[in-house]
Amino acid sequence: MDFSRLQASSKIANAWVYPAAEPLNSGLLKVDSDPDHHLYWEEYGNRAGEPVMFLHGGPGGACAPDMARFFDPARYRVILFDQRGCGKSAPTVASAGPAVALRKNTTADLIADINKLRDALGIEGRMHVFGGSWGSTLAMAYAIAFPQHCASLILRGIFLGAPEDLEYLYQGNAATFADAPYALTAPGAYIHYPDEWAALLSVLTPAERGNVMASYKAIFDMVPANAAERERQLHAALTWSLWEGVISNMIPESGATGKFGEADFALCFAQIEAHYFANNLFIEPGHLLDNADILASIPVHIVHGRFDQVCPLTQASRLVEALRGAGAEPATYVVTNAGHSAMERENALALTAIMDGLPTIDA
Repeated sequence: MDFSRLQASSKIANAWVYPAAEPLNSGLLKVDSDPDHHLYWEEYGNRAGEPVMFLHGGPGGACAPDMARFFDPARYRVILFDQRGCGKSAPTVASAGPAVALRKNTTADLIADINKLRDALGIEGRMHVFGGSWGSTLAMAYAIAFPQHCASLILRGIFLGAPEDLEYLYQGNAATFADAPYALTAPGAYIHYPDEWAALLSVLTPAERGNVMASYKAIFDMVPANAAERERQLHAALTWSLWEGVISNMIPESGATGKFGEADFALCFAQIEAHYFANNLFIEPGHLLDNADILASIPVHIVHGRFDQVCPLTQASRLVEALRGAGAEPATYVVTNAGHSAMERENALALTAIMDGLPTIDA
């Protein structure tokens, strides 16, 4: 039976408000040495327009040209860039290995990179900061550090990165899976994606499933001594990457893995995520919500899918509660009938509508 039309029904597909476009400019910006980290960036829209800094997800994801389509090209100057170790930035895990690509790769480094990119591109004053998933985390961390640079925060798929958030995504019923694979012994995304969950756990022994993230991290940290170990490491990276890629969609695309099934992307994505998760995202526990008073001083626009299993809706609820506790309602709070991906139709259209309705920075 052909379910392709059902799978396509949740995608933005040809419902974009703004057309695909070529970048106005692109380049590599050196932001650090030892190692020499270079960020790949692209500029879209109106060179004289209101600046938008786009922060992609992951950690370890990358940008794609369609990410510029949330924005009116006549109004906005849109900056897409690949964060350290990701996409077309250099070095990457795939090109140089984790020992190099993950050195000087922390949240503080990424925040500093945003300012270096602002300076290099001549962005002065305030800008709109737009981020989804991990990009929402980084956007909030940046805004807390530099609120004077932020005209607005546009956040999709809120990710707070607390231990329970990661356990929901990666631990679930893993410890009891060998004896009772379909038992609901703990909350988790596995409930909705049992086959994909079985694939994620198949890489690990029953003993290793007691701490899924730590066991995968050990595989990623291994220096392969032979072809079999290299193959296990690549298989683990692909499996990790595909788990998140598939469950990001409310209606998964069978057989269409996209970038999540590409070896180089998977190696970067999986190993950078594991690196950040093992280090509490390089953010002090509670830092984001404890600084809700700073976030509340900036208009915060939130779009979150009701059926998001990567970042369940409770994370947006906690952020909204913190903003209200600081005395401010979100400027926008839209709960869509969608999953996690920004490319699901309801999420994409809600984000575009928010950008179309923002007051101008000089207003």
